[in-house]
Amino acid sequence: MRSVRQRRTAIGASLLAVLALVAAGCGSSSDDSGSSSGGQDVPGADALDKASGVTKITFWHGMKGANGAAVDKLVKAFNAAHTGKIEVTAVYQGDYDETITKYKTSVQQGNTPSVVQIYDIGSRFMIDSKQTVPVQSFADKDGYTLDSIEPNIANYYSIDGKLNSMPFNTSMPLLYINKEAFVKAGLDPNKPPTNLDEIMADAKKLTIKQGGKTVQYGFNAAIYGWFIEQLIAQSGSTYCDNDNGRKDLATKVNFADEQGVKVATWYQDMVKQGLMPNTGKKTDDAQAVFKSGTSAMHLESTGSLRGYLDAAKGKFTVLTAPFPHLTASDSGGPIIGGASLWIDGSGHSDAEKRASWEFVKFASSPEQQAAWHTGTGYFPINSKALDLPEDKAWVAQYPQFTTAITQLHNTKPTNASSGCILGVMPQARKASEDGLEKAVLGTDPATAMKAAADSIKPQIDQYNKTVKK
Repeated sequence: MRSVRQRRTAIGASLLAVLALVAAGCGSSSDDSGSSSGGQDVPGADALDKASGVTKITFWHGMKGANGAAVDKLVKAFNAAHTGKIEVTAVYQGDYDETITKYKTSVQQGNTPSVVQIYDIGSRFMIDSKQTVPVQSFADKDGYTLDSIEPNIANYYSIDGKLNSMPFNTSMPLLYINKEAFVKAGLDPNKPPTNLDEIMADAKKLTIKQGGKTVQYGFNAAIYGWFIEQLIAQSGSTYCDNDNGRKDLATKVNFADEQGVKVATWYQDMVKQGLMPNTGKKTDDAQAVFKSGTSAMHLESTGSLRGYLDAAKGKFTVLTAPFPHLTASDSGGPIIGGASLWIDGSGHSDAEKRASWEFVKFASSPEQQAAWHTGTGYFPINSKALDLPEDKAWVAQYPQFTTAITQLHNTKPTNASSGCILGVMPQARKASEDGLEKAVLGTDPATAMKAAADSIKPQIDQYNKTVKK
C-alpha cells in the first residue's frame, strides 16, 4: 500500500513537445519484429498463434515497496499461466511523475513499452498522444464484456462510453477518525461529521490545549489539490468546463468559482481558529500528525488505511467515514484516484498488442484483483473480486475498508464525479494548491483562487493549440 503519495508535479514543456512531435507524424516507429496492423488498430485474435516463439512484452509501472511486490507477484502468476507463449517483464520507472516523463521520452524515441501504468490525471495526455489502443476496441472486437468493472471507476477512464485504458489501482478519499479522541470529547464516533461545517463544529470540541500549547488538533489535512477536486465534485459541480473536458477539450478550470472559494475560506478559518495545523503541501507531514495521535480527524485516501492501522496499533483506534460534502445540501459524490493500464500500439507488432491485451485482462480479473486488493489496500476494480472468499476474509479483518466500498457504490456516475480530464491537469492541481496555501497564509480566498486559476489558463491554451494542430 502506498502510504506516501507521489507528488503530481508539472508535465511541462516536454509534454507539449511530444504532442507536437505526434502531430507532425513523427511520434512512432515501425516494428520489424513481426506483422503490424497499424498503430491504433486491433489485430485479430490469431496474432499470437501466428507468432513464432515466445512473445515478450514490457510493463512499465510506478509501484514500489509492498505495491511493487504485489506487481511482481501478478506478473509471475501471468507468466506461469502463459509459459512458452507470452513473457512479461515488469520494470519500475519511479513514481508517477517519473513514469510519465520517461514515457514521453520513449514516445519521442519511438521505443514505447508494451503496457504502461499512468496515473489518473495523465489520461488526457495519453489519449491525445495517439500512441495507444483503447481497451474498448479489443473488447468490442472479441465480444469481451467489461460489465464487471465498477461503473464509477470505468466512468473516469471513459469518454463517449469508450473505455480507453484498463483501471488497475484505484483509491478513494476518506475521512479518518481517532475513535478514542471522539469518545473523550463526548462525540459519537459512529456519527461522524458529513460536511465541512460539521467538521469545524466537532473540531472545536476535539481540540485540546495545555499551557497555551495545542496538544491535540481537532482536524488536519495536507494542502492538497486532490481534496479541492473532491469537494467540488461532492457539490455536484465540475472542476473544469466542457463537462469536465469530456464534451470537448477543457478550456478553463473552475476552482475559482463559489465552491473552490468556499474550500479555501474554510481552510483559512480552520487554521486561524487553531483547529487545524498548517502542515503545508507535503503529504508525509500531514500524515505524521494523524499517525501520532495529534489530530482527531484527517483527510486521506484509502491507500493510507493499512499504514494508519499499523501506526496506531496500541495507541488509538482508527475509524473511517465517507469523505465530507462541501455543504449539507450537496448531493454529489467523490472522484476515484489511482492509475490505469494503457496498451501501446505504435511501433508494436500485432502479437505484442495481443499479448498486452491478455495481460491487461488477467490483471483485471476477479482473482487477481482480489489478490491486489488484499495485498495493497487499493480498491478492486472488478466488482466480482469482492465476492471471493479471500477478499471477504480481508474485509472482515479490516472493516474500516467497507466505508470505501459503500461510498463508491453509493456514488452516481456523473460528469462531476468522473473528474476533469485536462491536458495540463498536474499543473492545474499544483496551481490550486498554490492558491489554497496563499489563502491559509492570509490572502483573501477569492483573490488567491482567482490568481491561481488565471495562472494556469495560458498553459491550457497552449496545450489545446498544440493538440488541435
